Amino acid sequence: MTADSTPTRVLVVDDQTVVREGLVLLLGLLPGIEVLASAADGAEAVRLVAEHAPDVVLMDLRMPRVDGVEATRLITERHPGTAVVVLTTYSDDASIMDALKAGARGYLTKDADAEEIARAVAAVRGGGTGLGRAAQERLVAAAVSGPSQRSRPTGLPDGLTAREGEVLTLIAEGHSNSEIARRLTISESTVKTHINNLFAKTGVRDRAQAVRYAYRHGLA
Repeated sequence: MTADSTPTRVLVVDDQTVVREGLVLLLGLLPGIEVLASAADGAEAVRLVAEHAPDVVLMDLRMPRVDGVEATRLITERHPGTAVVVLTTYSDDASIMDALKAGARGYLTKDADAEEIARAVAAVRGGGTGLGRAAQERLVAAAVSGPSQRSRPTGLPDGLTAREGEVLTLIAEGHSNSEIARRLTISESTVKTHINNLFAKTGVRDRAQAVRYAYRHGLA
C-alpha cells in the first residue's frame, strides 16, 4: 500500500491479448494495486485514462493506431496526475529516450518480475521514477559516450547548489520526496523547495526530464 493506504489504480495497455490478460491477472494478485481496465492500443488508452483517471498506466510501446510513445505524450499532457510506466520488449536507446521525452516516469522491459513492476508502480505514484536495469544502463552509456563527456564542466551546471545537486542525483536514482528527505535529514517541504529551484535553473518540467538532465551532466 501507499502512504495514504489507498490502492494504486492501474490501467494496463498492450496490444497482445495474452500479454495484456496476463498482466491484468498478475497485477490483480499484488497487494496495494487495483486494475481499473485494460486497453489494446494507445488510442483506447487515452480514452480510458480520461474516463477512469488511473494513478498509473502500464504502457506497451509498439501498438497499432496510436503507439505507446504518442499515447504517453497525450496522457501526460492532458492528465498530469496520471504517471506512465513503459513495459516493453525494446531496450534500445531510441525507444528509451523517446518514451522518457514523451513524459514516461518509468521504463521496464518485459523480463521484469512482479516485484520489479510493483516497485516501479509504487515509485512513480509516489512522485519518483521507476527505471529498470536495462534503461539505467542505456542512460549511463549514453551519458558517458555523449558530447558532455568531452567537455564536462568542473562545477555544477546552471548554477545548481551542492544541495540541489544532491537532490537531483537522488531523483535520478528513483527516490521519492520522502525518501530524499530521510537520506538528507531534511523536511519534505525543504526537498520540494530544492526541487522547484533546480527545475527552474535547469529548465526541466518534470522528474523524467530531471533524470535525463542528471545523466547528461554526469550527476547520476
